[in-house]
Amino acid sequence: MPSVPEIVRVCRHKPYYRVMAHRYRAYPTAGQAAGCRRHCAETRYVKNLALEQLNLYDPRRGPTPSSAQRFRQLAEARRETWLGEGSSAVQQQALRDFDRALQNWRKGHARRPTWWKAGVHESFTIRDVNVRRFDRRWAAILVPKVGWVRFRLSRPLPAVFGMARFTMDRAGRWHVSFTAPQPVMLRALTGAVVGLDLGVAATITLSDGRHLRAPVMSAGKAQRLRRLERRKARQKKGSNRRERTKRSIARLHARQADRRKDFVEQTSTMLVREHDLIALEALNVRGMLRSARGTVQQPGTRVRQKAGLNRAISQQGWSMLRRRVEDKAVTCGVQVIAVDPRRTSQTCNACGHVDPVSRESQARFRCTGCGQETHADINAALNILAAGLAVTGRGGTAGSNGPCEASTLAGAA
Repeated sequence: MPSVPEIVRVCRHKPYYRVMAHRYRAYPTAGQAAGCRRHCAETRYVKNLALEQLNLYDPRRGPTPSSAQRFRQLAEARRETWLGEGSSAVQQQALRDFDRALQNWRKGHARRPTWWKAGVHESFTIRDVNVRRFDRRWAAILVPKVGWVRFRLSRPLPAVFGMARFTMDRAGRWHVSFTAPQPVMLRALTGAVVGLDLGVAATITLSDGRHLRAPVMSAGKAQRLRRLERRKARQKKGSNRRERTKRSIARLHARQADRRKDFVEQTSTMLVREHDLIALEALNVRGMLRSARGTVQQPGTRVRQKAGLNRAISQQGWSMLRRRVEDKAVTCGVQVIAVDPRRTSQTCNACGHVDPVSRESQARFRCTGCGQETHADINAALNILAAGLAVTGRGGTAGSNGPCEASTLAGAA
């Protein structure tokens, strides 16, 4: 087993600020919504054109255009094409966003930029933010060539505005978000520690015995969703009726996503406020969601069952929960530890005996070594907590949960 300095990674920053998006629901008029959709189309066109230049790279013709060359090409295109009717600020910011995505990809921080698709990537960025507040419920932001667009003050405005981003989701709702540091959470030291086991039957199982479940779609809404999906399959592609059906399906999914985000926000706030140390599983969710379809030469097995499991995993919001816990914990000195989940569900927390047979079912754990019987998820949560305590020197022992590894992210107040 590696030594503690090898498996512990402490992130140190001078002051540490984690940037988040302060998101508000926007209510443009019909004319303003048309102007915003035009900005989205121009943003997609500019980014896709820059990506096409990158994809057509040929060493015999020289390197791809630099950032300065792309801006000059945009200025020429605005003089000669329909792009000149749009906002130069929005189009230039689209190129800046593409350059930043390209830099992050070349540094290994993000994936390669991909195509922006209509109906999926409906957004644009405003660099110079001008906000006018009307009262405690309403404010407006100045959108280039659109005018003042109202948005609902569902939370306090950030003290300092970064850039603003307008987005339209698939349900047709507009939102505006401002980049700003994560606000500091005020809390008192409690001395409590907790381990979190992430699952499907129970979204989160705490080491103190609590089970928290993300909200699921009701039976009535699920039945309506199935009817809409069948109706869409019968309708002609590109027809107006099919578009209305797609919009109805998107509204159902959007409301379910809102409920899931609300669960994540409330749960992450509760965890950070009540505990000084939080140990959770470092799950590779993207790898867990891979399809079992396989290839033509080697087709997969139990593909439909794996697809159902992937849908159940996607509805839990594990990655969002971990991100929000880390965002809030780093502002108030709470320590978050990501633990390797291997064999945490097969190890007895009482005696340290490892045996896959001990996990008799999803909920029942009966140790084949000492005979202890407990809930399987609670046993796994206790093992995760023991691994977190082991690497921080707070009393846990690495032998109590097998050869698990951990990495820590400690935040300074």
